Amino acid sequence: MSTPLQQLEADEHPLETRQRIGFVRLVDRAFFLFGTAATAWLGYLLVTESFTHGWQNLWFIVIFWVLLAYLLLPRIHQLLTVIYVPDYFIGRARTREGLLGDPVNLSLFGTAEQVHAAMTAAGWNRADEVSLTSGWRIVMSTIMRRSYSDAPVSPLYLFGNIQDFTYQQEVAGNPAQRHHVRFWKAPDGWLLPGGIHTQWLAAGTYDRSVGLSLFTLQVTHKIDADTDVERDHIVSTLVEANPDAVVTVIRNFSTGYHAVNGGGDAIATDGDLPQVDLRAVPVAVAPIAVPPDAVAASAEVPAAVVPVVVPVRRPISIYLGVLLILLRSITTVGTAIGVAFDWKQVDITLEAGSDADAQLLSGTVFVVLMTLFALAVVIDLVVARLIFRGGNRARFVAMGLAAVLVIGSGVDFFVSGTSFTLENGGLLGLSLDILVLVALSNDEARDFTTGHSNSRRSLRLALRLRRRAARGSSEHSVGVR
Repeated sequence: MSTPLQQLEADEHPLETRQRIGFVRLVDRAFFLFGTAATAWLGYLLVTESFTHGWQNLWFIVIFWVLLAYLLLPRIHQLLTVIYVPDYFIGRARTREGLLGDPVNLSLFGTAEQVHAAMTAAGWNRADEVSLTSGWRIVMSTIMRRSYSDAPVSPLYLFGNIQDFTYQQEVAGNPAQRHHVRFWKAPDGWLLPGGIHTQWLAAGTYDRSVGLSLFTLQVTHKIDADTDVERDHIVSTLVEANPDAVVTVIRNFSTGYHAVNGGGDAIATDGDLPQVDLRAVPVAVAPIAVPPDAVAASAEVPAAVVPVVVPVRRPISIYLGVLLILLRSITTVGTAIGVAFDWKQVDITLEAGSDADAQLLSGTVFVVLMTLFALAVVIDLVVARLIFRGGNRARFVAMGLAAVLVIGSGVDFFVSGTSFTLENGGLLGLSLDILVLVALSNDEARDFTTGHSNSRRSLRLALRLRRRAARGSSEHSVGVR
């Protein structure tokens, strides 16, 4: 049975609205494809620029590797894996790019609180979420060989979702070597192959070193091939620390196989799936903190119709996109200053010729150009602010502007023969436009802005339902009198 809010949402979503949502998704995919093609073109320009200037621009190879490993190859894999990787449970997690990742080698029963309590008692540390701060910390910890017991773990996906949480055990204070296990909550009513019940699924592996991914060339942890050893280690630590835990094993759950994970590391397993029942593990009851904004919302809207709005952490791609837009604004200001200096020399030449009409025309064109530059900077600043706050329309505006600028540069390059180099500044401007497009067409950026838009819409619908209920109550009171 649907709730009042769900019913109102159904009423507010006629066929035209569903068609609009489908069109928006189509446009989003088009931006993703265009951004991928533009990234490939940028890679070509970087290679030609490095070869043109010889060894003095050898550092371009590093830039090209970053472009290839963190932008182009992941997008290519993301497009291709939609075609050849099955979109159903086969006992493997998937990477962000859609590649098959680590094997799912553990099943659990219990609440999230019981899983947390059991893992903590077993000596495991919950890993930090991936963010700019945690990413920087793990890079410096790995380089400096400093301990980081709560280091983040790269995201893997199951049921179309990123892991709910991750636990790890650092080895000898070295962040490059660690035990770690990711947990996913199984959908309600979902059954394992063979009709077997489960509440949580987990994938545990052992990081033995740091290296490069075979498929994307990104810096990543390399795992030990024998994943069964890590699986058994997780189970043994849970059982030793939690006497109330009960373990059963589904023998030959999946056929034993030898394969590779999303980083190209060899993996092997016998196919057994331990099931750890933690439902008898005691959990300390802690007071629940209620955010002030939730109290304010509940005071305005009846509790029965208040939508549950889960705060969404800004992904790195949003920070990167906003930063790139701001950098583009700075380059626009620099271009405007350069044009102003060049125009001054033109004015001096016109004054020497004392052509009044030419001087008037020159002044008018100068004012128009400066106005356009100022307008571009203002638009960039406003759009960047709105994107940072979760504006989905602002994200589309930014991607649209970047795409238009990239297309214009493409026409200049392929039709007019214009060169884009560091010397003339064309390569820098084009790079910023392409990177803005790539950052904001990223899945995480899209999910963040659409999530915020949906949350605001749910709140508006809840307020409308409250007003509708208030009007109905008022009319009823009048009828009683």
